[in-house]
Order: sequence, then C-alpha cells, then structure tokens
Amino acid sequence: MNPYVEYMREIAQPMRDELTHAGFKELITPEQVNEFIEATEGTTLVVVNSVCGCAAGLARPAAKASLSNDKTPETLVTVFAGQDREATEQMRDHFGDLEPSSPSMALLKDGKVVHFIPREDIEDHEVEEIVSNLTRAYNQYC
Repeated sequence: MNPYVEYMREIAQPMRDELTHAGFKELITPEQVNEFIEATEGTTLVVVNSVCGCAAGLARPAAKASLSNDKTPETLVTVFAGQDREATEQMRDHFGDLEPSSPSMALLKDGKVVHFIPREDIEDHEVEEIVSNLTRAYNQYC
C-alpha cells in the first residue's frame, strides 16, 4: 500500500472508531452502500464523516449525543469522505440533488432523504444546535 494512504488510514482510524463504537456501521465500498440502500427500511441516520475540525468538534459529537433522544433512527451508518471516496460518492448519489458536503448528516426514511444537515449547518454552530436539529427530525420522522 502507498505510504501516504497507509498514514492517512492510521490517522483517520480514531475518527472512524468514534462512530463505530457509538453503533454506526461503516459502509466502505460502493457495493456495501447499494446493498444497504436496497435493503433498508425504516429510518436511518447517515453521517458523512471527515477528518476536518468541524467533524471532530461538532458533527461526530452531535450525532452521538442525538441518540439519547426518545425517538431515534432504527439504523446508523457512516461513510468517510476522503478515505472511502467511492463509497461516499455512491451514498451521495442516493442523496439526489443535494450538494456534496462533508461532514454532513442525512436522515433517510425507506432509503429516501427526508432531512439533511450540510456542512454549513454544522460549521460555526454549537453541538447543542446540531443535536436539536437532528432530534426535531427524529421526532418528526422516527
């Protein structure tokens, strides 16, 4: 493996672990994304993870904290922008006309986006604001 790619995977592993330890399933190939979307029913939170500071300080903490709400998505998945590029691109294809954004979060119902939080609604916001945004969507769709 290319030393740079190996180094970046090593650096990103704790960022992956933060979500997988919270119960998110990683989708790392386009095939895994397609299989998931085709088989999914009910509600799913998709976190498009990244190495940026707003993912570390805002998106991942907010996604995890939102799970203490009374209503939560049935399924939790994540793709990693910049690391698993093909899987991320494939997931974004399922988001329709939404502009690519990382980090970002999408609430899906039966595989269709019903709520989307792009980077601009994460960056420069407080964790509590993002949690509130997510929990309002959970209360409406879950």
